[in-house]
Amino acid sequence: MSQPHPPAPRPRRSRRARADRETKGTVVVALLANMVIAVAKTVAGVVAPSPALMAEAAHSVADSLNEVFLLFSLSRSRRRADVRHPFGYGKERFFWSLLAAVGIFVTGGCFSFYQGLHTWLSPPSEAENFGMVYLVLIVALLAEGTSLARALFQLHRQARARGCTLAQQIRRAEDPTVRTVLAEDSTAVFGVLLAAGGVAGHQITGSPTWEAVAALAIGALLIGVAVRLGHEARSLLVGQAVDPRLQQQAHTLLAEQKEIDTVTTLLTMRLGADSALLAARVDLQEGLDSEEVEEVCVRIKRQLREECPAFDQVFLDIVDADSNDRARARTLERDLDRVVAEQDGSDE
Repeated sequence: MSQPHPPAPRPRRSRRARADRETKGTVVVALLANMVIAVAKTVAGVVAPSPALMAEAAHSVADSLNEVFLLFSLSRSRRRADVRHPFGYGKERFFWSLLAAVGIFVTGGCFSFYQGLHTWLSPPSEAENFGMVYLVLIVALLAEGTSLARALFQLHRQARARGCTLAQQIRRAEDPTVRTVLAEDSTAVFGVLLAAGGVAGHQITGSPTWEAVAALAIGALLIGVAVRLGHEARSLLVGQAVDPRLQQQAHTLLAEQKEIDTVTTLLTMRLGADSALLAARVDLQEGLDSEEVEEVCVRIKRQLREECPAFDQVFLDIVDADSNDRARARTLERDLDRVVAEQDGSDE
């Protein structure tokens, strides 16, 4: 198997640096918003007192801790490859995104469930300061909305650069950090609305059960988001392939090379937010000597790097294909066509 091509040129590293700065800005905005909101919700939740607001306070505390995790992941994921980690540290982002999901589940979801059950079983007897609660919820909605707008703006820019819609970019976003912030902020806005509904129900009917229901709903919402984010992070950590369209693009590029007779195997794995590995087994046309084979491999790798810049590591394994290999090659091509067609259908 030949050696991977040399590291990508400096312009690509500068693009990565700009993307990191933009992502860091998005996370910092979310962190500042959640820290301020967490303090305001906690104080008002205790003073008012409001069970729904306390559930939202736990939500904001969880989000603040998660933003710290995500900021930590940005610096650690950009460390250079070394002997112990020859493919780099890009998967650090996947690991810290998984911890963020756990944080949402434990700190936010479980506490909100506790708050809701406690209020349901032991309704508070003291009067609630509804004016203070509504004021804090309005401030929280504005702050969370600002943070959500920042995350959506970044994803919109990425979508425009890739020539796809915002919805498609959200589904395909390579960086789990931005997707995590988007999920947190979207959940936060919806959580504030749930809390406001519970407080309004309490104010109208005089029953705190409405706030208990709101707290339980917030807990269920947080746990659902945490499970979804955790599932995505787990998939990335265990070796998720790149987007099917990118796989198909690489396969087409290889198959169209005049020196390649058959692409028997194409394996890809995401190594980080914007880097991936490609390993392919190919059968070359007859009549090439060892020097020509090496030249062909170098040229193909260079072309792959130019047309599919996400692939940091490219390995080509030259094999003599038999009938079974050719059958696998046909199956590979059909599978790629099917998966891409399914993805196109889901995007419409």
